[in-house]
Amino acid sequence: MSNPQYSVIAPVYNEEETLPEFYRQIKETMDSTNESWEIILINDGSRDRSWEIMQELRKNDPRVKILSFAKNFGHQPAVTAGLDFTMGNAVVMIDSDLQDPPSVILDMIVKWKEGYDLVYGVRSERKGETWFKEVTAKLFYRIIFHITDVNIPLDTGDFRLMDRKVVDVLQSMRERHRFIRGMTVWIGFKQAGVEYVREERFAGTTKYPFKKMFKFALDAITSFSYVPLQIATYFGFSIAGLSAIGTLFVVYARLFMINHEFTGQATTLVAVLFLGGIQLITLGIMGEYLGRIYDEVKGRPLYVVRDMQGFEDSHVAETYYRSLKHVQ
Repeated sequence: MSNPQYSVIAPVYNEEETLPEFYRQIKETMDSTNESWEIILINDGSRDRSWEIMQELRKNDPRVKILSFAKNFGHQPAVTAGLDFTMGNAVVMIDSDLQDPPSVILDMIVKWKEGYDLVYGVRSERKGETWFKEVTAKLFYRIIFHITDVNIPLDTGDFRLMDRKVVDVLQSMRERHRFIRGMTVWIGFKQAGVEYVREERFAGTTKYPFKKMFKFALDAITSFSYVPLQIATYFGFSIAGLSAIGTLFVVYARLFMINHEFTGQATTLVAVLFLGGIQLITLGIMGEYLGRIYDEVKGRPLYVVRDMQGFEDSHVAETYYRSLKHVQ
């Protein structure tokens, strides 16, 4: 059995209302290419009927291949699992909530056939989102752009098309705290963007509340930048410099300012609290990096598959189970 031309991967977490329409639009879009394709749906520990619907889609269309995690491992591990199980010459990453229109895949394919190895979606407009989400998202992308070691395009998500050689390199990168949109850019190769309007959710509610967004931002910053550690160093030098200036001033005042007296504990208390706060912040920053090193050293698998369907004739399932035996 020959490999399909295109693989589409989509994480699924409590999307029972969206899945049928998502599949319909994907099928309509990919059939219009008149080339072979597959779609891999990854059930990331859904608590609704998502897995049952995925099985129904699989029964009606053998091009639908499905994975189910043993628990909720998160969006980035789910995308990673999809990448690990793909067979296509070009791989499309897209969320199953229909905020990223499947029709944009056709524009990405055009760019791919022009010779680009990575084609990412650029959000020119974001419909149906609160001002807080829009402001924090724009701020996040601009901070990442300025402080990371890679040139991550502004206003891009995980919606993108990758050539097989990009996917092969990405599969070799097994860090646990994953920021895939940054990892794909770090790899290099020839890249281009396609602008599109991000739609409102078709149904349901967002699966990325502020807490998850904040953790995702931390993973992005610590994965690609040492700036937080450098800021802690700058704080240390700045406070040391201010302390030296303060010491010289006190000595001068003692020697030459006859009528000046230093009394009371307020100044000492403020200085101690300020220095203590800076020390705790610095320790917290170091702890974030140290915690990530600890997670990497444990060497646990990025995800655990409970069930898979549609991979009987593929070597990827055997490769997955073999990889578990080598986890240290």
